[in-house]
Amino acid sequence: MEPVIRVRNLNHFYGSGELRKQVLYDICTDVYPGEIVILTGPSGSGKTTFLTLAGALRSVEEGSLKILGQELNGANPRDLVRLRENIGFIFQAHNLIDSLSACQNVQMSLGHLPITRREAREKSRAMLSGVGLETFADSLPAHLSGGQKQRVAIARALVRRPKIVLADEPTASLDRKSGREVVEILQGLAEAQGCTILMVTHDNRILDIADHILTLEDGCLSSLTAGLAANTGHMLTAFAHLYRKGELVRHMEALSTKQFLATLEQITSEVEQFLHTVDLGNREAVGALFDQVLEAVTLKIRELLRADRATIFIVDHRRGRLRSKIAHTDGTDPLLIDIPITRGIAGRVATTGSTLNVPDPYHHPDFNPQVDRETGYRTHSLLCMPILDRNKRVFAVVQMLNKHGNEPFSEEDEKSFREFTDPLGVILESCARMNEGQQNPESTL
Repeated sequence: MEPVIRVRNLNHFYGSGELRKQVLYDICTDVYPGEIVILTGPSGSGKTTFLTLAGALRSVEEGSLKILGQELNGANPRDLVRLRENIGFIFQAHNLIDSLSACQNVQMSLGHLPITRREAREKSRAMLSGVGLETFADSLPAHLSGGQKQRVAIARALVRRPKIVLADEPTASLDRKSGREVVEILQGLAEAQGCTILMVTHDNRILDIADHILTLEDGCLSSLTAGLAANTGHMLTAFAHLYRKGELVRHMEALSTKQFLATLEQITSEVEQFLHTVDLGNREAVGALFDQVLEAVTLKIRELLRADRATIFIVDHRRGRLRSKIAHTDGTDPLLIDIPITRGIAGRVATTGSTLNVPDPYHHPDFNPQVDRETGYRTHSLLCMPILDRNKRVFAVVQMLNKHGNEPFSEEDEKSFREFTDPLGVILESCARMNEGQQNPESTL
């Protein structure tokens, strides 16, 4: 799928000579058809500048910005006019014409279409009905509330069925209830029409509608940690909701091995900063976020090692048990494994701290075939490795099952696997710290 907005190395400046100031720095991102993307960040970070560039309302100076396949850098005015016909704009100030009714304001967007006035009026009234204002079609803006004016603005932006909607702080002047109603109407209509939304907002209450969240800080797209730290509370819930949609998993899948290792390094280096910076009062959201990071990382490791399945066991030394944190299966329900630490290859690794690479588990004395019998799965190769906590004690075990092609795991696979176990340990310990009132990793997971 081709992105409808494709940005590469975008820079933007205001002023000239000694007064020239850079406001956007090397922006790179993609927005795909049907996505709702929220652009957030502190005031003055460049959000509105980016939005106006994407709407072909400013000239692109450096870098590449493609909208619906049209390169804006160097585009001629005629091409920009045609492009803007496929973009709907929603602004904080509504920008309604006071002397026109709600229906006439919406109808203004249809002025250049080859349709009759009657058809334009019918389309406008139908769109107003779609935003719940069918009884206010003939009302002037002065007789409408702030939320109703913003609904008219949404109807005006969507009546042409644009492919992209750009919204700049559409809920900034609205109370909580009205703001929520407005974005839910926008979300529903955009989904029905199949258009993409790029929305600038400071409103943390609406972040959960997003398929993707971008954070601008000082003109740069900032890291995950910086974005979370900038807006705790509602933003944590939004990120957890976002990753439940699978965005992080899709992102990890697209990375090369080198990029994945760099991402792991970044995640693990920022974990402590994250835990010290964010408000951990919303533990459910933070815990869900770290669980999704762990799931995405595990799936990527499984892919790189060309394994069929992956399992992460948490070692409970006090109770003498191994319990699965992640266990991939072919079914829809997660597989829950709870076995004595004295059983199986994972138990051997947990008690000895040694890696086991087993080309044929059924001929290994420690292999426990019980799970295979219960699930109907046939394990033909296995690579199992310990994960150490900060005290160098085994607190988890991760194993990969069945290398593709019925091959055994190689020494090179073991070497690659070792590169991943330390970051996995950091993430697992972070998951443990999300459990309220418990600090011991072996009892919290």
